[in-house]
Amino acid sequence: MERTVITNQQFDEERALYHAMHTDVTACTFAGPADGESVLKEARDIRVRDTSFSLRYPLWHVQKFEMENSTMDEKTRAAIWYAVDGEIRNCRLDGIKAVRECSRIHISGSEICSMEFGWKSEDVTLTDSTVTAEYIFLDSRNISLKNVRMQGKYSFQYVENFVIEDCVLDTKDAFWHSKNVTVKNSVVKGEYLAWFSEGLTLIDCTIIGTQPLCYCKDLKLVNCTMEETDLSFEYSDVEASVRGHIISVKNPRSGHIVCDSVGEIIREDPVMECVGEVTLRKA
Repeated sequence: MERTVITNQQFDEERALYHAMHTDVTACTFAGPADGESVLKEARDIRVRDTSFSLRYPLWHVQKFEMENSTMDEKTRAAIWYAVDGEIRNCRLDGIKAVRECSRIHISGSEICSMEFGWKSEDVTLTDSTVTAEYIFLDSRNISLKNVRMQGKYSFQYVENFVIEDCVLDTKDAFWHSKNVTVKNSVVKGEYLAWFSEGLTLIDCTIIGTQPLCYCKDLKLVNCTMEETDLSFEYSDVEASVRGHIISVKNPRSGHIVCDSVGEIIREDPVMECVGEVTLRKA
């Protein structure tokens, strides 16, 4: 199929390339005094390369798109919404709410600084990238992260079916009310980790921060370490194998926690029956 090629042009009007089809956009700029919105709305089968965006809502309702070596600055608010089948490679995404209610989106080699990134999306992969965001991937499904460095707050709330590997997550209140999440070979730093989660599995991870893993159902830790983790596992159903020391464990509801040492096992004032066991690993 013959493709339309647009190169080295600047656009700033409303819906500048609305419903573009089978189009390559290369080395273009979407910015200017007209300050138009939705420049590539409803596009189909487009390839965007070496292009810069500084206008709101550029890629809404887009189907089948590629974006490579391109930038979206802080003025590019709500950049990619309701999009399907997208590949984003080696890009910089800086506008708030960059991705929302999207499906089948693959992002790699990118730098993302976008509050409220990835909400209500599904079938998204994020690899070899850095992210600064708050409430990242809120209420999203079927997501995979690999080799990602993430910094922010209130991460991965109400998510389902996540796999996270080889990542560093510097966060707070992560994985609240999450379901069916597996985290492998990663560092997870943050206060009040994963309260009210269900089906969370952490394998070969380092967990850092106060009062982690409380009110959890079907919680599993396999060969993990815990640092600065006081008042851990309160009211959780847990099976845990922890290397090293835990500062304190409080009122685990059920299950078995094995560790090398524990500073304190607190059993006081439970509001429910708590029969979880803590066992020290034999030398």
